[in-house]
Amino acid sequence: MPDLTRAEIQEFWDAWLATNREAERSGDWRTLADHYAEDATYGWMYSPDEHFMAVGRDQIRDWAIGIEMDGLDGWRYDYQASVIDEQKAMIVGFWKQKSGILDDDGQEFEILGLGGSWFGVERQAHGEVMIAWQRDWFDMPSTAHTFMEILKANKAPETLLKRMSVAGHGVPGHYHYKDIPSSVWPPPVERGDFIEQEAI
Repeated sequence: MPDLTRAEIQEFWDAWLATNREAERSGDWRTLADHYAEDATYGWMYSPDEHFMAVGRDQIRDWAIGIEMDGLDGWRYDYQASVIDEQKAMIVGFWKQKSGILDDDGQEFEILGLGGSWFGVERQAHGEVMIAWQRDWFDMPSTAHTFMEILKANKAPETLLKRMSVAGHGVPGHYHYKDIPSSVWPPPVERGDFIEQEAI
């Protein structure tokens, strides 16, 4: 079982939130990579047969919080609530995705569906608490709708237009389901380490 205390996980989480805010201010999300273990995995789903997965800190830095976040200058991911489970060394954070782009009425474009991140944290050999795995979810239809509304309003900056052109299986980290290099469910969950209800 995990050997982390709730206080240690909370300290990690506070540092994570602070680094997120700095990344939002600077527009450079790659600084978040320092919070991930060297062999961490990070993934999410675009569609049943298009999944994103980064394996290892370098891919997380270059792909997940690099290519995937480039062009989203001014976007914010405001955490609304979080849940810490020290027994399983997991954190679940729920965030709103806001664009920083205003419509003609001065209202900010935002993704209206739920979004969040599910983290597993571990103490590393050097003693530091780091993310071992992360899986995100977001409301894809709502996301697509908001991006289309920004386009229709002619409010998309060039950097966002360029980011929106980065899509499909040819982009680094985008896989068909059968080719995903790590499991959709986090590895320890996929193994059954935390099963609470057996299949009948």
